[in-house]
Amino acid sequence: MLEAAAEKKAENPVALDLRKVAAFTDGFVICTGAQRRQTQAIADEIVERLRAAGEKASHIEGYDRGEWILLDLSDVIVHVFTPETRSFYGLERLWGDTPRIAPTDGKRPKAARRATTPRPAPRRKREGATR
Repeated sequence: MLEAAAEKKAENPVALDLRKVAAFTDGFVICTGAQRRQTQAIADEIVERLRAAGEKASHIEGYDRGEWILLDLSDVIVHVFTPETRSFYGLERLWGDTPRIAPTDGKRPKAARRATTPRPAPRRKREGATR
């Protein structure tokens, strides 16, 4: 998710590991778009990457208004905010005691890894090769 958001120039991306404190999800991905059209573009890119990986969001809220777009991926919830809305709701403050997840460490929740890690191409059999 973080890579998809970065592709559309998301600002201040953060991933929070909620596995030890929340039963409803493994983590949050939080990022900011400068205005409504950018938040929608960020959400669109995340949805497209999920689709390419053969997955989809189970629920999407707030897309039309674009101030706070929520993508529920079950084990990860993505929040895409405008700057004013992110500041007002302050999810990082509310979940301030939870660990932050670096985009490259192996502790990312499963859905975050699936949506951001390209899958290898299937291996082809060489002609004449036997197993």
